[in-house]
Amino acid sequence: MLRLARLKAIDQGNPLLAAKIARVQFRDIRPEALPEILDIGDASPLLGHGEHEITQRVYRRVGATAKPSK
Repeated sequence: MLRLARLKAIDQGNPLLAAKIARVQFRDIRPEALPEILDIGDASPLLGHGEHEITQRVYRRVGATAKPSK
């Protein structure tokens, strides 16, 4: 999929975009897609995890909520 996108960018005369696409790795996409899936039970099999805890620990990156200062 990424190879085809890179070749299309080259065909369209956009070598800068082709170079950026070449640097993308599939593992970069996984954490970005997970917030779109609301149910952890649906996300775990898609990511290849047998246990929901692994998906929760590794991919649910929710930061702490900071209280406003005075």
